[in-house]
Amino acid sequence: MDIDPTVYKTLLESTKAIPWKIDWKTLKFAYIGPQIEQLLGWSPESWVSAQDWAERMHPEDREVTFNYCVSRSQAGVDHEADYRALTKDGGYVWIRDVVHVVRKDGEVEALVGFMFDISERKKTEEKLISLQKELEELSFKDGLTGIANRRLFDSIIDIEWTNARRNQQPLSVIMLDIDYFKQYNDHYGHLKGDDTLKQVAQTLAAAATRSRDFVGRYGGEEFILVLPETNQASALKIAERCRAMVSQLQIPHAGSPQQAVLTCSLGVATTVPAPDADIAAFIDSVDKLLYQAKQNGRDRVESAPHSPAAPTPPGPRAR
Repeated sequence: MDIDPTVYKTLLESTKAIPWKIDWKTLKFAYIGPQIEQLLGWSPESWVSAQDWAERMHPEDREVTFNYCVSRSQAGVDHEADYRALTKDGGYVWIRDVVHVVRKDGEVEALVGFMFDISERKKTEEKLISLQKELEELSFKDGLTGIANRRLFDSIIDIEWTNARRNQQPLSVIMLDIDYFKQYNDHYGHLKGDDTLKQVAQTLAAAATRSRDFVGRYGGEEFILVLPETNQASALKIAERCRAMVSQLQIPHAGSPQQAVLTCSLGVATTVPAPDADIAAFIDSVDKLLYQAKQNGRDRVESAPHSPAAPTPPGPRAR
């Protein structure tokens, strides 16, 4: 049974999808559905050629989308493209163009397709991406202090170790532990202890000023700093700055047998990783230097270049 062509046209023009056709030889629009005016504000008569289509596209999308569609069309391959289309009032609408290449005698004769408004879908995708990013950030953030957590440290140290080894640049790590923090919690309570950890965390974050410097909570009352391309002398200065800044907070510590205010001890090590160097041994060397700072009186910094053969101090670490 033959169907009147006007029936097809009526069906096409009653859908939300916007049908169109371009003659390939002239790149002129042979047809575009009247729905285009309701969506973008441009009348069907104003869509004369593919140039109008390209010019009514967001500048950031134009070149990539145009080149992609032309190359796919020249190859005779059906394709899809997402881009932001300019509305007559100066706004933008996300469009998905689904394109079918019509051939005749082996040659491209025309392009026919449908434009779909995918703005709502894009908004949903952007919300999902934003939520995913937020979840990723939360997974790498210490829930109490708001700075980076141990998980992110593990990722960062692997990256910076590889960079330092490849470029033969120094890498420094500072490990910091609050002195007599158990006694602080026993005297003031854990809620006050949590507030103090937050203060120390923000103070340390302010002490590391370069974009690649990393500050994180290592666990409990321990914090760690990763300083790429930083030699031993510079790392020692930063460690001393951290120690002084924590003392300058003047947080009372009545439970300390040594100081009337909160203090910290720090270990600092620097290395230029050899090809066969062990990252775990390097971190362990920083930990041992922190132990030495505790053993040597607290409220001090112990620093040394990394030595794989460094002896392991006996006994448990002092707090």
